[in-house]
Parts: sequence; structure tokens; C-alpha cells
Amino acid sequence: LFGSYARGDWVDEPENGYQSDYDLLIIVSHANLTDIAEYWYVAEDKILRDAEIARPVNIIVHTLEEVNRGLKRGEYFWVDIARDGIVLYDLPGSELTTPMPLTASDAYEMASSYFADWLAKVDSGIKLANYAIQEGENNDAAFLLHQAAERAYTCFLLVRSHYVPRSHNLKFLRSLAEDRETRLVEAWPRATKLDRRRFELAKRAYVEARYSAAYAIDSNDLQAIRSAVTMLRDTVETVSREWLDGLRQEADL
Repeated sequence: LFGSYARGDWVDEPENGYQSDYDLLIIVSHANLTDIAEYWYVAEDKILRDAEIARPVNIIVHTLEEVNRGLKRGEYFWVDIARDGIVLYDLPGSELTTPMPLTASDAYEMASSYFADWLAKVDSGIKLANYAIQEGENNDAAFLLHQAAERAYTCFLLVRSHYVPRSHNLKFLRSLAEDRETRLVEAWPRATKLDRRRFELAKRAYVEARYSAAYAIDSNDLQAIRSAVTMLRDTVETVSREWLDGLRQEADL
């Protein structure tokens, strides 16, 4: 167990539409076992249908070699899990290695490279979405806005933790990012049913906007999602620059 429930600072405000997710890291012995669709879909389905859990559960699966490699590099995501995580089940021979410290200079170089690369990709996604909107291609625009939002979360997570899960699930990425920076919450309001429905439209667009004849999105919803993604992009830029400034000062660069 990692994230807010492991640290003890989770949020449980269903009246405001905000509840922290459970985040689980499953460590396996072989790379083939990291294929969630092949090996873990039954577990995910059972969790989803379990009324006693009553909130989303996010699962990431990595090999012990991957986790220990990240710890040896001092990558923040893995170091945080090793420090704050709660072991729910383990087997002999699955011990984590001792984390190595990452220098502020190395952290700055990594984070600044991620930031420049991924923020440009966010801007490209928004630009293409705007063109699709102008052409009246609403479904294409919805998919491209999903991609821009996914890239924004990827940018933030790589800058702050040096890790992003192998997932296109916008809700999962949002949960991981907001767990580290509460200012990102404002991009996607949750107070009303309309707010939540629009986020679900954006989330579903990755698959359904491309392949489902039943997917439809009107111009009002599309404009609202574009505004949310633009706000997300700007907030990611602000908080990432603050983080980079802190690393640069710490490294005395």
C-alpha cells in the first residue's frame, strides 16, 4: 500500500466528490507477470465489484528488479514507497534494496529534461485538439484532449517523482498526481454531476472516441473539457517550475 492511505493523510469528502484512492504496488518475480490485462484483470474486476471497498483501487505491477533498480538510482517514487509504504503481503526473497540518495544536481537535470520534453508534448496535443474543434471533428478533439491531459500528468509525475505508470487511465493518473500536489485538483471540478460527467467523457475518449459509434460529445462539453485541460497544463507548468527552482537552489546551480 502506498500513497495517502499509507502516509495517513487521505481525504474522504464524498459530499464534495473527492475521495482518495487506494494505491497498491504488486511486486512480481518475472516481467511477464507485469501484464495487467493478462494476469490481473480478474483481481481488478473483483475489487471493482466489492461493495465493502467502496472506492477506486489503483494497481501497478513491477518486477523486484525494476523496483530495486529505481531505489538504487534514488528515484523519488520508489524511495517514497520504501519509506512510507505498508507491506500487506510478502514472501521470502522479496526484500527491497537500501535506497541510494539522488543528488539535487542529478535530480534537477532529470526533472528539467522531463519538463521540457513533456510540456512541449502537452502543447502539441492542445494545438491539434483546437484544430479538430475548428474542423468540427468533436470525437477526434476529445481524444486529443485526453492525450494532452495524459501528457500533462506524465510531465508532472516525471518531474516530481521520476515515474509514471504504464496506463492511459486518466482517473488513475489524476489520482497519483493530485496525491502529490493538491493544486491540480482545481482543474477538474467534482462538485456537480455535470462536472463529473465531463471528466468521464474525457477519460472514456481514449478508446471510445476512436472506436465506439455510441460515443458522442457536444460542443459545450468539449469546450469545458478544453478549458479544464488548459488549466491543468498551466498548473502543471507553474508547480513544476517551482519544483525545478527548488532543486536548482538546493544544487547551487
